[in-house]
Amino acid sequence: QVQLVESGGGSVQAGGSLRLSCAASEAIYSRYCMGWFRQAPGKPREWVSRIAPGGSESYADSVQGRFTISQDNAKNTLYLQMTSLKSEDTAVYYCAASDNYCGTGTGYKLWGQGTQVTVSS
Repeated sequence: QVQLVESGGGSVQAGGSLRLSCAASEAIYSRYCMGWFRQAPGKPREWVSRIAPGGSESYADSVQGRFTISQDNAKNTLYLQMTSLKSEDTAVYYCAASDNYCGTGTGYKLWGQGTQVTVSS
């Protein structure tokens, strides 16, 4: 089965930037829709962004204008560039993939293990 591995999380000051990566074990990004989700303590998993095979991008209102999703098929890697980070962005971030789902819900087939992002004030 395809594996997804997130990296790039860490601790940053409010207003700072961070880039998350999601590496796939095989070439899937031309066929799969990819999504980023996050989960803060005590809260349900929240959709952040997604990118379709055709390149169409979508963002949650809470991150619109601050986060950018992209993918590099040659490197089998998905990215989430985060800027102007706020304390409320603190969460575990997960990447997800599916060849038959491309929505804002959690109906994706594959999930990474998550990477922690902590934003301090």
